Order: sequence, then C-alpha cells, then structure tokens
Amino acid sequence: MIHKTAIVHRKAQLAEDVEVGPYTIIGETVKIGRGTSIGPHVVIQGWTEIGEENQIFQFASIGAPPQHVRYRGERTRLKIGNRNIIREFVTMNLGTEGGEGITTLGDNNFFMAYSHLAHDCQVGNNTLFANSSALAGHVIVEDFAILGGLVAVHQFVRIGSLAMIGGGSMVPKDVPPYTLAVGDRARLYGLNLVGLKRQEFPDELIFKLKRAYKIIFNSRLKLSEAVKMVRESFGDTPEVNNFINFIENSKRGICR
Repeated sequence: MIHKTAIVHRKAQLAEDVEVGPYTIIGETVKIGRGTSIGPHVVIQGWTEIGEENQIFQFASIGAPPQHVRYRGERTRLKIGNRNIIREFVTMNLGTEGGEGITTLGDNNFFMAYSHLAHDCQVGNNTLFANSSALAGHVIVEDFAILGGLVAVHQFVRIGSLAMIGGGSMVPKDVPPYTLAVGDRARLYGLNLVGLKRQEFPDELIFKLKRAYKIIFNSRLKLSEAVKMVRESFGDTPEVNNFINFIENSKRGICR
C-alpha cells in the first residue's frame, strides 16, 4: 500500500497495512504501527516511532531535527501514540540531549493545520491543538487540554488537564488544570465550565473547584494560606488536590 513515487528506506519498519501516499519520504530509523495512513508529500525522519491507526495528512514534517542552535545530530527521539490526527503542515521535532532526549505525544490527539510540537515536549491524551498553535521546547500539556488558534506557549510552561487556552493567546506561565486562560499575556478567567460538563463532572465537584479557584485567586490571602484553606475544606477531593498540587509545584509561576 505504498505509492510507487514514495521513497521508503529499506530499513524503515512499517506494519503490513500502512498506507503511504505519493511523494512521501520515510527515513531509515522510522517505525510505523498498523492501520496508520500517511498522505502525500509527508516527510518522516529521525528516530521516530509512530503507533497504530494514526492519520497523517499531506505536507506534515515528522521527526525533523529540533530547532535548537546546540543540536548536533545526537540520537534523540520522537514517540507518537495511537489514533492521532495530524493535519496539513504540522511539524513535530525530535528531542534534545539537553532536555529529556525525547518528544512524546500520547493517544487520540488532534493537531490542526500548521500546529507545532517542539523538542522535548510531553503531550498527553485527547488534546486539541487548533490551527497554528505552537509549543516551544520542554512544554508539558496534560490530558484533554485545548489550545485555540494562533496560541503560542513559552518554553518550560505546563498546561494542566482540561485547561482551555483562548485563540491568539501568548502563554508565558503555567495554566492550572480545569481553567480558562486568554490574552497577551494570558490571564485566567475562571474555570473551563464547558469542558468540565462535557467530561460529565458532577455539579458538586464543579462547585468545589469553583470554591477552590475563588480562594486561591480572588481572596486576599497569601498563596500558602489560601492553599492551606483549600486543603482543609476540600482535601478529600482528588480533582481539587490535583488543582492545588499543580499550583504548588509550579516552577515558572501561574497565570493569574
């Protein structure tokens, strides 16, 4: 199922049912799992491992060297999970020795046209990257996060689970789980209520997260005092603990 105009290195490892479109180039150290479809004019190179049932559309660039001035061809990796949709002109780079040595993408993610996954990023599952959204190096994006169109995320930033970043935002600091952030530079505007309801969070849990958010960000308490109050009030709720643990462990600081 490889088009006659495609160039696939004889040492590349492709499952028997992988589809490869016209003029696509696949390098020597690439591995591709079963059920994956690769469109025309795609370039897949480097030490790249792609899982099962992925859809990669035309003109995508997968596994190219990182856009990093100190990269000198080291054997770093890109690992992509299963059932991801990677649309036109998406770019995904290898890791660097100065980082984790690997860029990772989980399962069931949707990367729209022109979005960018930089070196050493770690993206979880069920995320959505709208058109032209871009991650700098070493960014962590947790499960079910959504990045709107033209979003740019600074290096080493973390985006929490079920967070949503509004279109056109510049994100210089961490965005806590379950929140909505937007702007240049991005600020928080409450919880991502639509996302929470879509994931069938019960009303009682949403109420607890609202209270935790208000105590952390809208009270006059110091952060340590606010976190202590939230723990005392809702410490038995895993999602609330996830929320405040994310904030406490932030190294870049939190969007406020």
